[in-house]
Amino acid sequence: MKVRLVIDEEVFEAELFDTPLGRAIAALLPVEGRGAFWGSEIYFPIALRRSLERPQELVQPGDLAYWPGGPSFCIFWGPTPISGPGEIRPASEVEVFGRITSDLAGFDRVKRPVVRVERVE
Repeated sequence: MKVRLVIDEEVFEAELFDTPLGRAIAALLPVEGRGAFWGSEIYFPIALRRSLERPQELVQPGDLAYWPGGPSFCIFWGPTPISGPGEIRPASEVEVFGRITSDLAGFDRVKRPVVRVERVE
């Protein structure tokens, strides 16, 4: 499923994977939340509580992931404060459910991370 993320004045195109978690996130759309930065990650709370089926300790630039500790919708584009050289490490395990398909450079311009995620018709 194609989605759009609007953060500050920046717009990013993305896709949600056809997985149980991807479908659960899609069912919540549109969602909006006041995000927080953690290094090169923005995360914001969502109304979804579930365990991880495919937990990961590392993610890739552009990954969209669910963090059950929030529970939160997470957007990764670079290292976090606990990342080692050449890796992106979340605070704890996450499950990736989608990815940004447009240029990630706009994330460096975001100052006030109010995030809206909506379907693209």
